[in-house]
Amino acid sequence: MRDSNLPGPDLLKTVLEPLLEDFQYWFTRSREFLETEQLSFMSQQEQSDLLGRIKQAQEELNTAKMLFAATGGQVGIDMATLMPWHHLVKECWSVAIRFRSQQTDG
Repeated sequence: MRDSNLPGPDLLKTVLEPLLEDFQYWFTRSREFLETEQLSFMSQQEQSDLLGRIKQAQEELNTAKMLFAATGGQVGIDMATLMPWHHLVKECWSVAIRFRSQQTDG
């Protein structure tokens, strides 16, 4: 008998699949941005560190997506895994906002 406290596969597919795609989109966009722009408000090391964290998150995300697909959407992802990705995306948004703000001020 299935544990009624666990989300069903339909719910996982409806919620988790688009969330993983969103993470993929933002990590890809942020990676391309950091690989093509030199940010005056970040040191080269800070920018490199952020890029490295994005690359690591992309590897983790790809693994999670493969596991999700291999199980037919039967497996969820722990919040302890999702929260650092969420914080990283927010950090990337902040960097992009600051960059755009400097572009319009200059």
